[in-house]
Amino acid sequence: MNSRDFHENPFIVIWELTRACELHCLHCRAEAQYHRHPLELDFEEGKQLIDSICEMDHPMLVFTGGDPLMRPDVYDIASYAIQKGLRVSMTPSATPNVTKEEIQKAKDIGLARWAFSLDGPTAAIHDHFRGTTGSFDLTMNAIDHLHDLELPLQINTVVSRYNYNVLEEMAELVESLNCVLWSVFFLVPTGRGKASAMISPAEHERVFRWLNQLSHQVPFDVKTTAAQHYRRVVIADKMRNNKEKTQHIQYQDALNAGKTAAFDGLGRAPKGVNDGNGFVFISHLGDVYPSGLLPIKAGNIRTESLADIYRHSSIFKELRNPDLFKGKCGVCEFRHVCGGSRSRAYALTGDYLESEPACVYIPKSMRKKAK
Repeated sequence: MNSRDFHENPFIVIWELTRACELHCLHCRAEAQYHRHPLELDFEEGKQLIDSICEMDHPMLVFTGGDPLMRPDVYDIASYAIQKGLRVSMTPSATPNVTKEEIQKAKDIGLARWAFSLDGPTAAIHDHFRGTTGSFDLTMNAIDHLHDLELPLQINTVVSRYNYNVLEEMAELVESLNCVLWSVFFLVPTGRGKASAMISPAEHERVFRWLNQLSHQVPFDVKTTAAQHYRRVVIADKMRNNKEKTQHIQYQDALNAGKTAAFDGLGRAPKGVNDGNGFVFISHLGDVYPSGLLPIKAGNIRTESLADIYRHSSIFKELRNPDLFKGKCGVCEFRHVCGGSRSRAYALTGDYLESEPACVYIPKSMRKKAK
């Protein structure tokens, strides 16, 4: 895995199986609907897509939505992918569809992991965020089923104004639920997500420093999404504590030693993934994007191969070249391991090469000029 070249092959592929979902989340990237789209990729097209993903050095495959369980053929698709040698995980919505029988089906076909969203430590906060009364209780019931069937649990949390002040309580809840990974997303204003719901750049920094401390104290792993600058906080902390005082910045230093390797083959990338750089998103209609949060279409798998789009599309190639980044990101000494969230830059400036708007760090080169 360490030899994977992100210019050639992604580390992770996200496939939005459907936009159908019974929830109405305030931040929904997909602006999910109650009904499936008639032009969704069908089962045969899905198999062809999986074949093409396998040809790209067998990256991780994550089924998302909407709610993947709104597709009756979801387990047939998953089974095909697993038989082809892909590591598959799924992020279903916590609805009445998530029964113990459904989870047993997932276990029987060899699904590697389930991820459920929890956006608050109480029903009041979580249900408000998810736009559906009873969502918190359904999620907790689903987690009980998962533990009964001994499937590893990942919990996803979106950090926003709605839960910024209760993150410590969230961490306590995550630990009590015996999960292997807490995946902490930082809101990007796209879809239903609003810029007014984002926390400030200084608050991002405070959460990063807290997460870094927390990661050394808890039995689960902590991973961030749309928070590439968290890597800078972790690396800088390690450099301060390194007795050799090395100034060589390496992405490996952003990984918490000891924890990441054991999680059923679904650990972190050996180098920094970013939108379009080790990461690719396929929509329910077959459109290809650098990520689900960066809505610039680069092609469609019905007319082009996924590999060609990923490797040769101009937007993907630009996103994989940190020396093209603008503003302080373009001169930052961490740009090759961090790079900032390209999707947040696009959402707030209209330019995916602009600086990360939620970062407070001033690069060394800019500090020298200021002096």
